[in-house]
Amino acid sequence: MKTAMTIAGSDSGAGAGIQADLKTFAAHGVYGTSVIAAVTAQNTQGVTGFIVLPADIIIAQMEAIAADIGVDAAKTGMLGSAAIVEAVAAAVDDLEIPRLVVDPVMIAKSGDRLLEEEAVAALKTELLRRAFVVTPNAPEAEVLADMAVKTPADAREAARRILRLGPSAVIIKGGHLEGDEVVDLLYDGHEFTEFRGPRVDSTNSHGSGCTFAAALTANLALGRGLGDATGLAKEYVVGAIRHGLPIGHGHGPMGHFWRGLPAAGTEPL
Repeated sequence: MKTAMTIAGSDSGAGAGIQADLKTFAAHGVYGTSVIAAVTAQNTQGVTGFIVLPADIIIAQMEAIAADIGVDAAKTGMLGSAAIVEAVAAAVDDLEIPRLVVDPVMIAKSGDRLLEEEAVAALKTELLRRAFVVTPNAPEAEVLADMAVKTPADAREAARRILRLGPSAVIIKGGHLEGDEVVDLLYDGHEFTEFRGPRVDSTNSHGSGCTFAAALTANLALGRGLGDATGLAKEYVVGAIRHGLPIGHGHGPMGHFWRGLPAAGTEPL
């Protein structure tokens, strides 16, 4: 059975973060392991508090998983501080973690900041160069590329700039850009590929960025190429938003098991 590791924050409301990642891995027939880097108190209406864990216990979790269960692909989400970003980046090398998907989580959907200002520099200099692919939305791409990202042309230039920071590929998610369609842009240094999908009118989009990165990670763990994995991840997220759950009074959770739950060790249809 293929395995995928998430290194991220815990969401007490279970719509995003570690909880969304593990549900996504399970929905893809992949065994998910978790490295908790932060603990948040949040629900569908916002984040009321969070703490980051000590770097040594975060690395201990990574080491325990790598030593026994193994890692076919991994993703990072909320890391919180520069010290954690730097420690995780070093551990990726030490443990030879393959196919690392970096979701540069900076701000929650509610607007709450989840990454310290000084951690952005560590993300750009230490973690991105170890990434197989980085998956920013437009606001995150603006920070990483140091430019405005408002149009498809902006997204292409931002992808070029972010690629210079060291990842093998960049996917800029188009959910924050205008248009009837959501266009996600993949750039591997050689060509641009657009992945188009409908803009779903729903308040059940909490955790959509985490879920996309987790679905991408699961598909990479299953051995799919980056292009195929990106298209399948987008399709999965659109379906999960459409099948959102009537939970809470704010940005509700997605329906991660909209295709059902595969039998252990099998891939979804």
